[in-house]
Amino acid sequence: MTFLKRIGNILLLIRVLIRAIFSGRADKIPKTISRIIIVPTGKLGDVVCTTPVLRAVRKHFPQGYVIVVGDSKLHKQILLDSGLVDEYSDNAVSADVALVTGPTFELTAPLYLTGIPLIIAPKVIGGFSSQVTKPYRILTYFLKTYVYRMKEYAPRERLRCLEPLGIIYEDTTKYLGFSESADTKIQQFLSIHDIDLKKDFVIGVTPTAGHKIKEWPEKCFAQMIDYLVAKYKVKIIILGGPKDREKVEKTKSYLNQETKIIETTSLNIDELKALIAKLKLFISVDTGPIYIAEAFGVPTIDITGPIDEKEQPPQGPFHRNVVPPQRLRPELFVLNAKSYNREEALRQVKSITVSMVTDEIDSLLSILKMSE
Repeated sequence: MTFLKRIGNILLLIRVLIRAIFSGRADKIPKTISRIIIVPTGKLGDVVCTTPVLRAVRKHFPQGYVIVVGDSKLHKQILLDSGLVDEYSDNAVSADVALVTGPTFELTAPLYLTGIPLIIAPKVIGGFSSQVTKPYRILTYFLKTYVYRMKEYAPRERLRCLEPLGIIYEDTTKYLGFSESADTKIQQFLSIHDIDLKKDFVIGVTPTAGHKIKEWPEKCFAQMIDYLVAKYKVKIIILGGPKDREKVEKTKSYLNQETKIIETTSLNIDELKALIAKLKLFISVDTGPIYIAEAFGVPTIDITGPIDEKEQPPQGPFHRNVVPPQRLRPELFVLNAKSYNREEALRQVKSITVSMVTDEIDSLLSILKMSE
């Protein structure tokens, strides 16, 4: 945290304390709830894993006006066309209730200062979270809290924010949508590259991650792709953003000459959703696009590396997590991706062999072919 940001948080906390003296706690359940704020925390994958909360709100408050507060540019790209959100805002706005899905002082304090009568925020137990700062702990004294357990399945833990409203919701199914224009562009992309979704088994691969410590070696990805193309005659699309160009090119440089792939690093999030939704299988380390795949019902192989595979990675018969062998404990968690042993984290991701991944692929493909 920079010095200026620290000073800003101190000043924000002082304002919270002054308001608390005169206004008390934001723990009063309104008689009617029509405007509902939801605050997703984290990056792309975390936001996707917050969609069960949005779906629960839509179900229990069908006439409610849902506002997502935080990084509006990111949130809008991910959640637009899902039918789950009515408004996106970078700043706190008036509402009857605010649901905060992860510890964040910078986003929660302004909600309190806005005068929202009920703010429900997590009280984290079961481990250390770098996001639970001293200002956040002080702030929670003036809010309604719910227990968020680290090292448990995070999408279910986020749903606990509804429990103070008397809502118990267990469905952790993720849900997304995409625009017609994105769908049209992807249809054109597939046509240009001679892909027939009715005939071709198309697999998406993303060799990058927002958190570099999670990335599997490019050479390993290339060997995995060589294996898939040689054995199954599948079509591979390597996906990435503009910042991933170097790693994608390096992965391609390790491929056998006879291995033909398709790649794109120019899609926006809307187009990425439209493309991933059409895949038969998606393979990557634990990064945002794998949760997009899960949301569209696409089977996945998650090379989990140093993260806790029980906390957030896709689960179910069509989702496989490749875990480092002989690991005593994971190094990264949903609420703590900053405080970890770097050497051990690297050892864990590099200990995952190509054969470990291809074994999981073989096993999953045998099931997928049976279900066709």
